[in-house]
Amino acid sequence: MRPLLHFTAESGWINDPHGITYIDGQYHAFFQYVPGKTVWAPNCHWGHAVGADLLSLRELPVAIAPGEGDGGIWTGSLVRTDDGAARIFYTSTSEPNIGIGRIRVATPLDDDWIAWRKGDVVADAPDELDIIAYRDPFVRRDGDRWRMFVGAGLRDGTATALSYVSDDLESWRYEGIALARSTDETEPVWMGALWECPQILEVDGRSVMVSSIWDDDVLHHAGYAIGDEENGVFAAETWGRLTYGDSYYAPSLFFDADGRPCLLFWMRGIGGASDGWASAHSLPHVLSLRDGQVWTTPHEDLLGHRGPRSVDGTTPRPMADIEWDAGGDGQLEITVGGVPAASLRIEGAEVAVTVGGVTTTVPAAGDLRIVIDGPVLEVSTGVALFGARLTVDDAQLTTNATAGTLRVYPLA
Repeated sequence: MRPLLHFTAESGWINDPHGITYIDGQYHAFFQYVPGKTVWAPNCHWGHAVGADLLSLRELPVAIAPGEGDGGIWTGSLVRTDDGAARIFYTSTSEPNIGIGRIRVATPLDDDWIAWRKGDVVADAPDELDIIAYRDPFVRRDGDRWRMFVGAGLRDGTATALSYVSDDLESWRYEGIALARSTDETEPVWMGALWECPQILEVDGRSVMVSSIWDDDVLHHAGYAIGDEENGVFAAETWGRLTYGDSYYAPSLFFDADGRPCLLFWMRGIGGASDGWASAHSLPHVLSLRDGQVWTTPHEDLLGHRGPRSVDGTTPRPMADIEWDAGGDGQLEITVGGVPAASLRIEGAEVAVTVGGVTTTVPAAGDLRIVIDGPVLEVSTGVALFGARLTVDDAQLTTNATAGTLRVYPLA
């Protein structure tokens, strides 16, 4: 099955979302794209889609493609100046050392951002650091200047976010390491040897760094740091893990139509060769801080895709938005066509999620939100997110909870 609301390309492979921007009543969402393949390849393109919300995206032509000195167009970000002009900053890669990219700029050739002109390389890996990986620029305002953070891994196993500054988005000056952590540090959370897509934004008056965790070509979870950032230097006070399961990776920070900080993820393992398309993007999640932790909530745009509440807790298709207020320990069973699809068991401050015979324990701090969109499962516990692939038929979904209040809404 293809998801109803989670974005997938018509064909080909997608991964990291990026450059998500709300303008003139619609969202523009860009993403890593490999046309003609259902597995990743280094010759990535920047795909492009638009929609009134992030659950109604319509795919557009490729925005930026390899060539003109780029072997691959990898992850980056989009910013707009005070006069509305747009700039994309992306990772330009070339064989043989694709792990160490260069940061290049592109500008739109039309008001709809359909075609883009490549510009100069604005940043390279600094010579004074022993870098083995360098990519994923994230650009934002910093007072009357611009700040860019780039992910880098050092040979000694240190994950870093490097800091650059510019007055005009054209000339960039490297200022040093914004934040770093050794892969040997494991408490309270392990943050790997390279941060892919490290992004730093203000959330509820504090600075938050969110990134993917990479180590030795293995993609792990998304983690975060909370602290204070000033002049491109981040002083971390708290480290945390945000995602669980084998699906979520490559978080993308953006502001929604109301100016709130939000996250969107690449979801691995959805689709495949037999489908002709591979991978999906997650629901948008609104970020906030509570009790010294990053808190996520599925975006309210999801409510616009709900049908009337199901009286008996079933939906005709495996497409449902489920709210579960267990009120304590309890068990929730979800079946599709009479076949077990997922189960959730709450015990204290944890929820054990079982999919395909594999159980993952996830911290929980509030009511659970469970979204099933055909082959995609997302579970929001407040302080954590769990994502997984479901193997389901297009059949009736049934829910059964042993405790609390269950509200089930079909999705359309």
